[in-house]
Amino acid sequence: MIKFPRLMFVAALLALSSAAHAVEYISVSSAHATLYDAPSAKGKKLFVVNRYMPFELVVNLDLWVKVRDRTGGLYWLEKRDISFKRYVFAVAPLIEVRKQADFSAPRAYQVRQQVALELLEDSGTGWLKVRHQDGDIGFVSTKDVWGS
Repeated sequence: MIKFPRLMFVAALLALSSAAHAVEYISVSSAHATLYDAPSAKGKKLFVVNRYMPFELVVNLDLWVKVRDRTGGLYWLEKRDISFKRYVFAVAPLIEVRKQADFSAPRAYQVRQQVALELLEDSGTGWLKVRHQDGDIGFVSTKDVWGS
């Protein structure tokens, strides 16, 4: 019979192991990359995506990665087309990038939906420090972007 302390120890180990499996994101490094339905160039070509598009990394093989987009769609992407440099994608029609990590902070700039921002730092407080492609730095709410 399993004793209570042993059961608690097993439960604690399971909790720690699931925390070790945090979500990992990648981005597209090529100007254009093709998404496939299988890990093969002979697979069906589904979409072409632009540079900086973030994806959740699901499976990592030698030459291919299986990725998930923000809608939950699963695709295969050639590993040569990815980067582990992090980007987030604006999901709202227009988002405010703030000078500090606070909704009452002055606006640094605005970006439209589907604009990619380089992720510089995740504060863990619901705010991300980001850089626009023109070099401007600011803070966005995690609710306004995908890929973090």
